[in-house]
Amino acid sequence: MSWRNDALCAQTDPEAFFPGKGGSTQEAKRVCADCSVRKQCLDWAVEHDERFGIWGGMSERERRRYKKSLRKG
Repeated sequence: MSWRNDALCAQTDPEAFFPGKGGSTQEAKRVCADCSVRKQCLDWAVEHDERFGIWGGMSERERRRYKKSLRKG
């Protein structure tokens, strides 16, 4: 997981990536959009079935949809 050393989220308030129910994910997604290791982060979260937080610019619900789309084709 050496990609974590280059992750922009490591330099940002971690609470932005784990908003409470109904909380905004926009700040975290903005950080992810500019991150050079976004793909590695997303791949890790999908592979490890991460259920909380914003990873690779996606919420848990978005990652579930993404994972289903990978299986389909």
